[in-house]
Amino acid sequence: MTPAEQVEQWLARLAGERHASPHTVAGYRRDLAKLLRFMHEQRLEAFDALDANRMRTFVAGEHRSGLAPKSLQRLLSSCRSLFRQLNREGQLASDPLLGVRGPKVRRKLPQVLDVDEAAALVETDSGGRLAVRDRAMLELFYSSGLRLSELCGLRWLDLNLDEGEVRVLGKGSKTRIVPVGRHALAALRALGAGEGMPADSPIFRGRGGAPINPRTIQLRMSKLALQQGIPKHIHPHLLRHTFASHMLESSGDLRAVQELLGHADIATTQIYTHLDFQHLARVYDAAHPRARRK
Repeated sequence: MTPAEQVEQWLARLAGERHASPHTVAGYRRDLAKLLRFMHEQRLEAFDALDANRMRTFVAGEHRSGLAPKSLQRLLSSCRSLFRQLNREGQLASDPLLGVRGPKVRRKLPQVLDVDEAAALVETDSGGRLAVRDRAMLELFYSSGLRLSELCGLRWLDLNLDEGEVRVLGKGSKTRIVPVGRHALAALRALGAGEGMPADSPIFRGRGGAPINPRTIQLRMSKLALQQGIPKHIHPHLLRHTFASHMLESSGDLRAVQELLGHADIATTQIYTHLDFQHLARVYDAAHPRARRK
């Protein structure tokens, strides 16, 4: 097979056997297209022709063209995943990326809302026929820390109002059970009372009864935040970050927060420990008589 055919075979396996999302597969395809273009320019006809020096040249070229460090790290990760699969199948003798490191990425801490801002946002009365739906969406985001795609895919059969929990289909088709708080339960009951709760029907419906479009939720949240005068960029993932930060501030239980968020690797959850420390530092600066107050 040609390198391009090997890439397509790998992408098909990602989508089929590993149940990667279309968004993930598209990201891999964009990254690996860069590698294929580099190989074509270098007149390399097989992945076996690659080595560490050539891969460093490839990465350096992408860096010079303006690719940011974080994007370069993702590019290397995409290439590494492909090479490992080819190696397992006996199509590649050694890993061309062995010993190759990408640039260090300065980890940017996610923005979060404080408790008062979060309450103001989720309790917004938008008025009109969408008010009940909006309240239920916002309450559930903040109550359970769901991803946007997870919330859009929910059906009434996933929700147990009596037990106060929701079954969520997360990344990699992994299912988890997440608690739902009393305010979110009340908002969901109000939504169901108005629209009905057929088991297989989406909880949040768009046109024609189909699941609501993610972009619709994003635009709606921005509009509601403007109404409340919240001076931050409001988006669905912000409420997930806020949920995680507030849970960790109150409990200090990193493993529990990992389970609630559905993170496969606890290192992903650990970013919220830095947010928690920032909160403690602000309290210290404001309260300690010998602190360096700004």
